[in-house]
Amino acid sequence: MKPSDRTAAPTPHDRAATRADLLRLIALLRPYWWWMAAGAALSLGTVLANVALMAVAGWFIASMALAGVTHLAFDYFTPAALIRACAIIRTGGRYLERVVTHEATLRLLARLRVWLYTRIEPLAPAGLEHLRGADLATRIQSDIDSLSNLYLRAMVPIVTGGVGTLVIVAVLSAFSVPVAVVALLFLLLAGIALPAIGFATTREPARASVALRAEMHEVIVDSLQGLGELQVYGAASTYAQKVDRLSARLVGEQEKLSHARGLSEAALAVCVSAATWCALLLAIPRMTSSSLAPADVAMLAFLVLASFEAVMPISQALQLLGESLAAARRIFELADATPAVQDRLEPVALATGNDLVVRDLSFRYGDELPWVLRDLSFELPAGDRLAIVGASGAGKSTLVQLLLRFRDYSIGRIELGGLDLRDCAAEAVRSRIAVVSQDTWLFNDTIRANLLIARPDADQASLEAACRDAQLHAFICSLPQGYDTQVGEAGTRLSGGQARRLAIARALLRDAPILVLDEPTEGLDTATEQALMAAVVKLMAGRSVVLITHRLEGLAGQFDRILVLDECREAQAN
Repeated sequence: MKPSDRTAAPTPHDRAATRADLLRLIALLRPYWWWMAAGAALSLGTVLANVALMAVAGWFIASMALAGVTHLAFDYFTPAALIRACAIIRTGGRYLERVVTHEATLRLLARLRVWLYTRIEPLAPAGLEHLRGADLATRIQSDIDSLSNLYLRAMVPIVTGGVGTLVIVAVLSAFSVPVAVVALLFLLLAGIALPAIGFATTREPARASVALRAEMHEVIVDSLQGLGELQVYGAASTYAQKVDRLSARLVGEQEKLSHARGLSEAALAVCVSAATWCALLLAIPRMTSSSLAPADVAMLAFLVLASFEAVMPISQALQLLGESLAAARRIFELADATPAVQDRLEPVALATGNDLVVRDLSFRYGDELPWVLRDLSFELPAGDRLAIVGASGAGKSTLVQLLLRFRDYSIGRIELGGLDLRDCAAEAVRSRIAVVSQDTWLFNDTIRANLLIARPDADQASLEAACRDAQLHAFICSLPQGYDTQVGEAGTRLSGGQARRLAIARALLRDAPILVLDEPTEGLDTATEQALMAAVVKLMAGRSVVLITHRLEGLAGQFDRILVLDECREAQAN
């Protein structure tokens, strides 16, 4: 749904979904409730110390002035010490509050990111192919970051405001019940009514802002990644105009939020002034009847004035809560997606054998879509080599995804060691198969970290052995930082051949009995291709090998069988 479509008032279903999202978020944060409670307690203590500082200071100044006029003795040591204590507690409490609440927030964000990754990892690749890369990155990064507002700028202010209001009203009632009642009414107005109105008016702009930011991020990333092609076809200005339109719409939604926040702050200022004046009007008559000391009137006025520090952040908290819940909805939509492949409740353990058999396999991506594979059959005994040749679109890469259980098949069988893959755990199947694909996926980390993905417990000797076999060790040693060299985003600091060799080293390190090579030399120059194929031949030793390619040249003599795919079927085999 586009942001422009979100103009209707929230329905009961929307409100129920919002409550469910909020409760679900709170449940996710529950393991760190000690940190959260400590941060809220420190925030409450800081606010109360500041309110007490204002009230005691007002009483002290008024008492000192009256003592000077009446020439009466006055013990100023005790209130002065109390003022210093409140100032120290406020300063120290504010520092500790920042430390604890930010530590809690960072822990919560780390937990949310790990939780989201564990939920979306089974979705890849089939369950994520409808998402653009920029949108997925936005959900993992920006939307998760938006949830930091839930605890730090929403839950803490609400808890502090609620408990602080009760404490302040209790203190006020000890001096004047009417003043306490008036202060309570204005505090409820400033802490509940106005924030509720602000939340209702900013909920839709907040949702639209989150969606617009995500959409603009997608367009910007797409335009930067394809800038060369856009310039060649003269479409760069079109994308720039699209970014400008999205930016203008985002600015418009943010103006709505700023306008609502400005009105909310103005209304809060009116509440503060009105509450202070009402407190004075109620307290001054009691001073003439001697039921309330003159200095106490000043103290009550300052106490009421300072008490709004406890509730003023609530208005902004609820407005930020709208953005957090909108981000949470996008995250939960992704996390709740159903994986394309789900293991059986009690999967069968894989047999020790590694014979691979495909029988009458047919597959298509939808009931109304054409067949990608049709009646495909072949056998690959353990240790044999099979080359599958076919033009683009013949279903070669789809076959790899079916072998790895990234997609499910309903017609035919794929057997490993005599067992249907559908009866086995997907992770167990993938542990038997190593893949070197034409798209080398490298993380923005070191060479070492990218190798350890295959085997996290591998030592340095194992890493070096795998890289020697992949003809990469000498190059790594020539780098100033060696195996700790950063490869850049998607391996941009490596050449195409170096990135492929790194993928081969990773496959060697995995040491799986079955190796799938999916167009391993695609897009490389002749010299790099020959060097890489020499490494591939070494990699194939002692393993079952499936080579997927679109060329027949150079395959004779290296493979036990060559299977040609034509129009989704097995057209020729030898």
